[in-house]
Amino acid sequence: MKKLFLVVLMLVASMVSFGYVNPDYQSPVVAVVEQCAPAVVKVEAVKYTTSPYFDPFMEEFFKRWFGYNPFGGTQESTSLGSGFIFDKEGLILTNEHVVDGSKDITITLLDGTTYKAEYVGGDEELDIAVLKIKPDRDLPVLEFGDSDSLKIGEWTIAIGNPLGFQHTVTIGVVSATGRRIPKPDGSGYYTNLIQTDAAINPGNSGGPLLNIHGQVIGINTAIINPTEAVNLGFAIPINTVKRFISQLVETGKTQKAYLGVRVMTVTENLAKAMGLKVNQGVLVVQVLENSPAERSGLKENDVIVKFDNVSVSTDAELVSLIHSHIPGDTVKLLVNRSGKEINLTVTLGSSAEEGVETAQAAQEFLGIVVDEITDSDRESYSLPASLDGVIVRQVKNSAQIQKGDVIYQIAVNGKNNTIKSVNDWNNIVSKIKQGDFVAIFVYRKGAKMIYSFTYR
Repeated sequence: MKKLFLVVLMLVASMVSFGYVNPDYQSPVVAVVEQCAPAVVKVEAVKYTTSPYFDPFMEEFFKRWFGYNPFGGTQESTSLGSGFIFDKEGLILTNEHVVDGSKDITITLLDGTTYKAEYVGGDEELDIAVLKIKPDRDLPVLEFGDSDSLKIGEWTIAIGNPLGFQHTVTIGVVSATGRRIPKPDGSGYYTNLIQTDAAINPGNSGGPLLNIHGQVIGINTAIINPTEAVNLGFAIPINTVKRFISQLVETGKTQKAYLGVRVMTVTENLAKAMGLKVNQGVLVVQVLENSPAERSGLKENDVIVKFDNVSVSTDAELVSLIHSHIPGDTVKLLVNRSGKEINLTVTLGSSAEEGVETAQAAQEFLGIVVDEITDSDRESYSLPASLDGVIVRQVKNSAQIQKGDVIYQIAVNGKNNTIKSVNDWNNIVSKIKQGDFVAIFVYRKGAKMIYSFTYR
């Protein structure tokens, strides 16, 4: 009996001692969270969307039988996301998709203090936006790190507001760098992303991805559908964001880089037909005159395999990578020319410098803002050289017309009108009056579409 008592006593003692393993240890994550969490904010953005114009017969049908028109009017919704303070003057970084089109933005700090925020500027393609609040006290800020020096396996810490749970902390590692995923709306790609297994959920968008030193290495922006996979989150590298911050703060807009090529994705059939020595990459169809591409020595029928050490496999990926840089940046191209790999260095130009002078400002119509087509537009949207029209720069109300669409014809009451310039656009839309039947002819991603409605 005494032996049994001693055995039990020894077991209890071992259990007690086991509970005090590493008694003075504290995870470095705790220090990061204590230092950084106060600079992370919740972003609530109230958005108002207007339904597109619809068939007048259907509008009348719903009004008559259901008492309302589901295709007209304005709907209110609230977008929830995250952000972080990067300047003591009250400047905040977040995702553009969190605040795009918002009329009312509220910022909530860790201690519950709320501020109304002003939208300073943003970029839809890069998915970054800058907000500003007017603080009544000193604010904590986060320090930027260096996303170009990241290594696979480094610790990552995400702080945000997933599903409304304010200041949730998750940890993981850098799973990969240089990732690319398609955007949900099909408008292109997110490129050169940081992949992490730190849990990121809806509401984390715009929040910081931190390293173990408490520095921001990325802005959390996307997740893989949880029904398809788990722990696959993506962040925009902070070095990409840093290139554009001063532009956004000073002007509210971004000026992106320009290469000066027209390209197409290399497919197996294309490679066989042209005798290419590679079956993946982007084929240079045309090098524009006096462009950065021409000055770098890039030639037609070259296949761009890598852009600044990032592999490219589609034309859309290449355009996204170009637009992640600012004019004046120097990048490296790995090109396959007739089976031989060549390294080229190119100093990217300004898309504005490659544009054309607009004779007159475009008249806004149905919330659609248009402009003349530039060489940069043809590069960005893969527009044929033979395509004339005006390009859509901004859409305020319509859910059918999209940014980047080319409007090449407008029919009014059965009469077709060709659009080749802003002047043509102004002459036509200025004469459209209430009750007219209108059809807008649009070129988008290689397809032609027609949108018709009764103007009201």
